[in-house]
Amino acid sequence: MSVTQHRRLGLAAGAACLALAATTGCSGLGRSALGTIAYETARKRMVQVDSPAVRGCHRLAPAGAVAVTNRTLADIVMYRTTDCTGKDSIYVATTVSDVIAPGAGPWRSYRVVH
Repeated sequence: MSVTQHRRLGLAAGAACLALAATTGCSGLGRSALGTIAYETARKRMVQVDSPAVRGCHRLAPAGAVAVTNRTLADIVMYRTTDCTGKDSIYVATTVSDVIAPGAGPWRSYRVVH
């Protein structure tokens, strides 16, 4: 093999290793719903969550949320409980906003649909 062929082989191997390392390194970080979820608490405070994890139940501020805007690339489900359980939930699609019904309690948690 000539020096040029060795260099090309070395560059190809290096690029393959770099791609593998990037893929392996990122996969351990967990997936997230790219974008933001913004909500207003019952105490009129605005909160923004950037790229929440796709897995698990996410608790909201202690006062709960009375309005939410989903600016992520994934849908979410809002719950009135702190553990993402119960029948009284609401589905909020991506790029959609919602407000609690008059007389209803605030949302206390949410889960990302994946």
